Amino acid sequence: MLTPAVARAGTLALAVAHPVMAGADGITVFAAASVTTAMAEVEERFEAATGHDVIISLAGSSALARQIQQGAPADIFISANPGWMDTLEGDGLVEEGTRFDLLNNAIVLISSDSGAAPVEIGPETDLAGLLGDGRLAMARVDAVPAGIYGRAALESLGLWDGVAAQVAQARNVRAALAFVATGEAPFGIVYATDAAAEDRVTVVGTFPPDTHPPIVYPAAALARSDNPLTPVFLEFLRGPQARAVFQDEGFGLADG
Repeated sequence: MLTPAVARAGTLALAVAHPVMAGADGITVFAAASVTTAMAEVEERFEAATGHDVIISLAGSSALARQIQQGAPADIFISANPGWMDTLEGDGLVEEGTRFDLLNNAIVLISSDSGAAPVEIGPETDLAGLLGDGRLAMARVDAVPAGIYGRAALESLGLWDGVAAQVAQARNVRAALAFVATGEAPFGIVYATDAAAEDRVTVVGTFPPDTHPPIVYPAAALARSDNPLTPVFLEFLRGPQARAVFQDEGFGLADG
């Protein structure tokens, strides 16, 4: 937590560096569902620092990207993987020169059983045996980043074919988390930060990072936005207050 003096200094720096922000009422940020908890705190701190409102729209990165393609009035996009940002960039929908890598994460195997034994995740893991007749909750494996990473890891380990028929696909990673938290599924694959935000699940194993592509969250301004707060918010995301929030929630910082 930052001291009041540091927080006030950050507020003054923003006001001096970007006096134009006084001409805007607020800003709209489309952000991956997996940053839900962190973005609530970032929103609160930005509003306190600037006096301007932030509207955070949270969903799976694929759903948000499609909304942006269809003309949704967003100013900033934070994706849970580079692929959807690449797609929007290819469509000319990302403001040139504003994209940067913001966060890193990991994927974990979670259980609804608070007493579940740890699982060493590797090619010999009997995931099908762990599931029994139950389901494996995952975000959509063909579109949502958490699901894409999870499927890639299972395929890399040779486990996918053995459990594919038992995967319960959710619209986003927070929905997959909820399946396990409520006991609808005995196990699930989610981001480490999601698991940390839910007391009703237990992390039983972490997927080795070499089993899936690096988990990177890029952020960027959208080309349609002419909001003077856009560069201010992007700067805030890279500043000490937001960085502290992300680290507290268990994210890695992409720039170290």
